[in-house]
Amino acid sequence: MRFFVIIIFCLLSVSLLAGKPLADWPQFRGPNGNGYIGKLNHPIEWSKKKNLSWSESIPGGGWSSPIVVGDRVFLTTAVDSNNTKPLDHAGGVRNMRGKKASEPFAFKVICISLIDGSVQWRKDIAVETPKFPIHASNTYATESPVTDGKYLYCYFAAIGRVVALDMDGKLNWSVYVGAFPGGNGFGTGSSLAYKSGKLFLQCDNDKDSFVLSLDANTGNESWKRKRSSSTSWSSPFIWTNSERTDLVVCGSGTVTGYDPVSGKTHWRLTNASSAFTASPASNSSHIFLGNSSPRGQGPLIAINSKINGESSLDISNLSEGITWGHLRGGPGMASPVVSGGHLFVCSRGFLSCYNTKTGERSYKSRLPSTKSITASLWANDKYVFLMDESGKAFVIQSGPKFKVVGENQLEDLFWSTPAVSNGALLLRGANKLYCIRK
Repeated sequence: MRFFVIIIFCLLSVSLLAGKPLADWPQFRGPNGNGYIGKLNHPIEWSKKKNLSWSESIPGGGWSSPIVVGDRVFLTTAVDSNNTKPLDHAGGVRNMRGKKASEPFAFKVICISLIDGSVQWRKDIAVETPKFPIHASNTYATESPVTDGKYLYCYFAAIGRVVALDMDGKLNWSVYVGAFPGGNGFGTGSSLAYKSGKLFLQCDNDKDSFVLSLDANTGNESWKRKRSSSTSWSSPFIWTNSERTDLVVCGSGTVTGYDPVSGKTHWRLTNASSAFTASPASNSSHIFLGNSSPRGQGPLIAINSKINGESSLDISNLSEGITWGHLRGGPGMASPVVSGGHLFVCSRGFLSCYNTKTGERSYKSRLPSTKSITASLWANDKYVFLMDESGKAFVIQSGPKFKVVGENQLEDLFWSTPAVSNGALLLRGANKLYCIRK
């Protein structure tokens, strides 16, 4: 009998261990904010009929990325009486001028089971009519939340509200930081960052730009710095290098490294072309960043830990803090990613590969039959993944030679950057959240 009990206990222990999440996905672009997933634990093949574990309809519109804590998935959305959804890129171009809301939206946080896709709870944060218009392809819930594992922090820039909820949806605090007009009525999109009990919020707009640090426990302001930048959509990035930790903020023509504790400016790089949409990529020694505009590709640069003080970007005469740079090569809306010793950058339907140490470009190849790509890239050391708005996802062999090793397809509109956790790939479409898992 004793032997039987021991066997049962061992089996239960193995079962519990097998069900333990491999890793949380606590913020936009994952644990390090750079799209690198480490060991690949999600399938490289999927479709409506293959490796689709579940899908769950999501009301309203939201391009915020899902985040994961344990077996729970969290995401935000904004819902009006018409259940308005964003348009694709072509539809947005046809309706280029931003449209102002004519009625209130319910700004919601939704918790979904990672196991089976069932909704665990919904929380209404506010019911308000946003003051400023957005692009028809954008949403009023594009900023991704962040978590420290205890609380969930959400930012709705359209109504200027930051909130902290516990894992069961109970409100801990709520603060108003201001709502501001965006360039050309495009709307907002900069996600939150978190480090050591502090939240970081980048609000580059066309009226009163600033970067803000809030105490995560109370919502009280830790520090605030005004910025000269106008509207940008890049998210603040925590960069820990051999010299220090920087809060890197990419704005219109400038890149700034702040001290996350005090808000002091460590360094500032000017003449960086136009506004930023994509967020930086990184490895252990560099951050890689760049931008593009409707007029064409802007610069692509590799910044090292020696960067200090204020300098102006000059590709023909790089300063000590910049290892290499290209006058043209910056990403479009999709943030780049590092895989192995290579940097992968997507812009205008082309994928480019660069040596991270030298900046030498290995290739620039057109992706076959692709549409607009807005979702940021994700990768391990073997594969690079990217997905266009039609739901076509490419699996690219990492390394200096262009090779497509797989194509996958789901039917929806995809602009949101995926999340990866516990063997699952979470893809947010305009209509549903999809869980890919074996």
